[in-house]
Amino acid sequence: MALALCGACFAAPVALAQEATRIGFVNTDRMLREAAPAKAAQSKLEQEFSRREKELDDAGATLKAASERFERDASTMSESQRAARQRQLMEQDREFQRKRREFQEDLNARKQEELQQILDRANRVVKQVAEAEKYDVILQEAVYVHPRLDITDKVIKALNGGK
Repeated sequence: MALALCGACFAAPVALAQEATRIGFVNTDRMLREAAPAKAAQSKLEQEFSRREKELDDAGATLKAASERFERDASTMSESQRAARQRQLMEQDREFQRKRREFQEDLNARKQEELQQILDRANRVVKQVAEAEKYDVILQEAVYVHPRLDITDKVIKALNGGK
């Protein structure tokens, strides 16, 4: 009886091993660079933030010009004028840094929102491909992957096709 149970324990893994496991791999970085929805999101973000970025660039250029003008004219100013102008430039710089920080925070938050939407959609597509082609496991990160396991092109094609 014990021998029969032991034989059954060995038979089950052998039977499972004979059934081939299908493994696939998706290169997430490449998918985010090449898929149409990712490119569309990038373009959308550029449009959404281009006006604020230009305003920041202009404000930075104005501040730089004012600082250079101060450096050039400082020797001809009285001590009180010089101190007042320095305070004014420091305040302008603080305001500029605050606006730049807010811009970066807003941009990063929006990038995360867009990225999450793309990843959610991509994960649905990966699951569809896995189910349709009977994959047992789909990996998204690995140290090494043989090219025959890479299904990134299929996922990109499905994402681009809107499937």
